[in-house]
This record gives sequence, C-alpha cells and structure tokens, in this order.
Amino acid sequence: MNLSLPNILKKAFGASAGQKALPLNDPALSEVFGVRQTYSGAAVTSRTAIAVPAVLQAVRLISETIGSLPCKLYRETEAGKEAAKDHSAYRITHRRANEWTGAGDLRTRLTADALLHGGGFARIVRYPDDGRPFELIRIKPEKVTPLEDDVTGAPVYRVSEATDTRDYPFSEILHVPSFLGTSPLSHGREAIGIASVLERHAAQLFKGGARPPAVIHREKAIPSDVAVGEASVKSLRARFQASSANGFDVPLILDDGWQYQQMAFSSTDSQFLENRVEQINEIARIFGVPPHMLYQLDRATWSNAEQMAASFLQLCLRPWLDRWQDAYATVLLTEEERDSHYFEFVIDDLQRADSAARAEIFSKLIAARVMTPNEVRAAMNMPPLPGGDELANPYTSNSTPAGNEPPKGAA
Repeated sequence: MNLSLPNILKKAFGASAGQKALPLNDPALSEVFGVRQTYSGAAVTSRTAIAVPAVLQAVRLISETIGSLPCKLYRETEAGKEAAKDHSAYRITHRRANEWTGAGDLRTRLTADALLHGGGFARIVRYPDDGRPFELIRIKPEKVTPLEDDVTGAPVYRVSEATDTRDYPFSEILHVPSFLGTSPLSHGREAIGIASVLERHAAQLFKGGARPPAVIHREKAIPSDVAVGEASVKSLRARFQASSANGFDVPLILDDGWQYQQMAFSSTDSQFLENRVEQINEIARIFGVPPHMLYQLDRATWSNAEQMAASFLQLCLRPWLDRWQDAYATVLLTEEERDSHYFEFVIDDLQRADSAARAEIFSKLIAARVMTPNEVRAAMNMPPLPGGDELANPYTSNSTPAGNEPPKGAA
C-alpha cells in the first residue's frame, strides 16, 4: 500500500484519540525515516553497520582492493592492443580523477558508497571546446536520486546542489551500482543486526568484569525495623560497588548472614562465541567474501587459502570490475570510440599467488599451438614481440608454424 507522507505520519502517530498508532517496528515507518527496525531491535544504517568489525573489513577489503588495481584505457590495433595514453580518459582512470583525488582513491570511495548506500556517483567535467572528459568529481550518495526518463526509460540523476536540484543525463554521471541497485546492508540487515547486538552484549558483559549478574541473599529475615533494614542493604550495596569498581581486587566481605551466589551462564551464553563466529560467516556471505579474508580462520589452511583467494577474484571482485569498466565506458567514451577502445583492470597482482599454475598452462597452450606467444603476452598486459604471432612449439627444434604443415606422404 502506497501512502503519502502526511497519511503515513497520521497512521504512525495517530490523527485523533480514537485512531490506533503504529508500533515502532511497523514497516510503514521505514517510508518516513528510511530505516527499518530489525527483529533483533538493532537499527542497521551505514553508520551503525560499519561499526561491526566484519562489515568494516568486508567494505574495506572490496573497496580498497578495487582502488589498488590499475585501470587502463586500451585501443585495439592490428598487432593486438596498446594503451591509449593520448586519450584524456587514460589520465582520469589511471592517474588522477581530478586535481585533489587520485584515480584509485576515487574508485575506493565510490565502491564504498555503493556497498553502504547502493550506489557510488561522480559528476564528469568536460573540456568546453570539444566535450572531451577532463575530470571526475565525487557526489555524496545522499544527494543523488536515480530516476528514469518517462519516454526512453534511460537513467536520469537528480542531484541536490547548493541552491537547487538539477537533473543530469546518464552520460554525465558516473554511476557504480551495487547488486540490484541496493546496498548489501539492506539485503543482510537481520544478520548485521544480530552481529551488532552480540557486540553490544559483549561490551556490557566485560564492562562488569566479565562476570554475569549475581544474587545476594540471606537466610535470616531482614529486621522488621525499616531503618535498620535499609541501612543493612545500603551498606551491602556500598561494599559490593567498592569491590567491583576495583575489578574485585578488593575482597567482598559479607556479614549479618548475607550470602553471595554467582549466576551460571545460560545455554545461550555458553554458545556466545559460536554465535559471534557464525555471524562473521553470515556477513561474509552477504558481501561475497571468503570468511578467511574477514579473519575467520577456522576452516582456512595453507592448501585452500590460495583457492579461496582465487574465488574472491572470480566471484566477488569480477562483477565489481565489470561494473566499473562499463561505467567508465558509458561516460568517458563516445559511441564511436566504444568500437575500438575499452577499459581493463590489471589484475596480475591478484594472480601472482597462482603464478606457477598460470605459467604452466600458458606454456602448454603455446606448446600445443593453441595460443601464440604474443597472445599470452597480451593476456599478461605486455607488449607484443616480433615473430611472436606464429603458432609454433618452441620446445622442439624442428617445429613448423601452424598452417604450414607438409601434406601427408610428402617426402
């Protein structure tokens, strides 16, 4: 049911004494405040979620890794590909996005915006004479409202500026969306809320010296004289507070028949550590990050850590890199340039852990005459070499280039 803001407020807070107000956990209130209460009672926003260590590490890992990877603009040539260093977009994506922001720093910030808010945005500034891209300037996510053109359905971005709002076409706003255009915090709100509650519970537990609540009782009845009874309880409270304030280094001395009984941990408390570990796994699933990269090392070994790092590249980072490459091409290249130019991230640093396997498969592909040496060099972002376009096995002295084999039965 769609409600206007006045109707939502009336429904939530009651327009009259006879109208029933909504409880605070009603979904309709999220339309007013933009925050939906979780079943655990924790309000999950970008500020509260980032205070959970596992969320902080996941956001930092993805955004800083993407920011650290070089991105280059390439031009297709007859010999393969070459870096298009003469294009202004090469400087924007590889060196500096603007005068005060590096290209990698902008990618880090916009990726973090997408993870926390559902989208990262930057406005493109162009040269006035020919419209070539000059720089990219980040826009805070809360100032941008994505819309659609009523006729074409193309994206339109309404930006709140200093004095007014302005609508920009999709070709003027760099937009890096999260999955489905929604922040992972929204999809995983309940899991993050539970992790936040566990953090708060741990803080409250250790605030009291890591001791559960206790019961102080006495077998004898409290004196019938109210003043005497109140004095006895007041004295007991003062002794207990003085002892707990010193971390129980000061012994707690009870007299007048008082007895101290420490409460045992409940079944939930005894599994407190397991609950916290499981929430790290849940947050890892939300962001698509292997748990060991959030420092949950229960199932990580020297043999599988390398494979999990490869899965991080293929299953987590690859979709983000594809979104970035597409976003760059949309705003930094003309329609004609997209036929011959493309952006590509250099991911060799992430694959060095598996360098032995890469070298082995490349060697086998060359020996089997499936790939040429220059094709392998292109895959490794290296320039071609003269004579490297022949399909020949370099490990045999009498190898013949593919296509030049002598006919069967020839002498």
